[in-house]
Amino acid sequence: MSDIRFEGWLHRSGTGGVYQDSAGNVGIASTQPQQKLDIGNGGFQVGPTGIATVTTINTTNIINATPLSNRNIIINGAMTVSQRGTSFTDNGDVNANAYTLDRFKSERDTDGAATITQSGTSPDGFTSSLKYDITTADTSLAASQYAQITYKVEARDLRHLAYGTSAAKTITLSFYVRSNKTGNYNFVYEQEDNGNKLSSHQYTINSADTWERKVITTTGDTAGVINNDGGAGFKMKWGLAYGSTFSSGSVTNGWSAQNNANFGAGQGVNLFDSTSNEWYLTGVQLEIGSVATPFEHRSFADELRRCQRYFYKNTDSPVGMFVPDAADTDQAYGFVRFPVPMRGAPTVILSDNNGNTDGKVTQHGAAHNIAATASQIQKEGFARCTNTSSTWNVTASRPIVCGVTTATAEL
Repeated sequence: MSDIRFEGWLHRSGTGGVYQDSAGNVGIASTQPQQKLDIGNGGFQVGPTGIATVTTINTTNIINATPLSNRNIIINGAMTVSQRGTSFTDNGDVNANAYTLDRFKSERDTDGAATITQSGTSPDGFTSSLKYDITTADTSLAASQYAQITYKVEARDLRHLAYGTSAAKTITLSFYVRSNKTGNYNFVYEQEDNGNKLSSHQYTINSADTWERKVITTTGDTAGVINNDGGAGFKMKWGLAYGSTFSSGSVTNGWSAQNNANFGAGQGVNLFDSTSNEWYLTGVQLEIGSVATPFEHRSFADELRRCQRYFYKNTDSPVGMFVPDAADTDQAYGFVRFPVPMRGAPTVILSDNNGNTDGKVTQHGAAHNIAATASQIQKEGFARCTNTSSTWNVTASRPIVCGVTTATAEL
């Protein structure tokens, strides 16, 4: 018996439907299928061994509008967490190189001054931004002077980029920026594990006092080095002002050896040239691939816990209780557990139960404001409180209580 081949509409609705030809090929919205399955007259074809042809896939609709979890490598990119406070004065040598909003650090060597705040000025869909406000101008930068905002990415969080292999992945950075000062600005990556090898880029603020989203794509570095450890894999820096030492070279737009002249190349703006100047940053996202997807918002609780790997504070109430050792009277033992394991054993400053936050604790029934330090510190917490001014009162059951002014394990 010979095969009987049917040709015609299997299902039809209006001008579209499902059509089968005499060869057994099936077309959807196609009366001339070219493969076993043909959608839209050749737009998408599946042959005997798999997909044969894809003419167009709209990445904006398929990828950008479909949130994928855990794609943003940046922590606190929406600037929602600021454990240290909401306003930071960068004046002379005070806080010239200090963390401000969680994970973002101000680094500066100019004759001017600035205030960094957690601002409510933000683009649609965001609630916070980092604001850099010039309070003392420096209209003539010396050659070696600079100002920048820095973010450091832990190396372990970058291992999937496969740097140093033939499979090194392209990365895309996107962020929202705003300033009254239009013009050209610099952004630069550095590989700390690779002699600070850099990739410098330029972006432009086109319109004053307007939020603009910027996108910077960087090809993977097949000769890159990112160690599998808790150190800094990338240093990411947004330039605000650079003297000629750092800006007289060329933008690299790709990885090249460390070179001071290329580091801040492309920076045409000196944000410090007027006390009227201000600069805002939020919505920072770093992801694999060549497409900037919509910003990945995380819950505040999730973002806070990620930040607490590097910095933690709690001065609102005691978080630890310690019992004095009668045989070793300057020591007291107990345990304070951090909310999450920190990047490494942190530097800890204690607070007492009476508002003193500069390395002081309270012994109930004895006194507040007792100078003490944490010891036996691990990533998970600490187990001993040492009296650094005298000895504990061990004549009665008088526990020591403390808060944590700061526990710092920053990169």
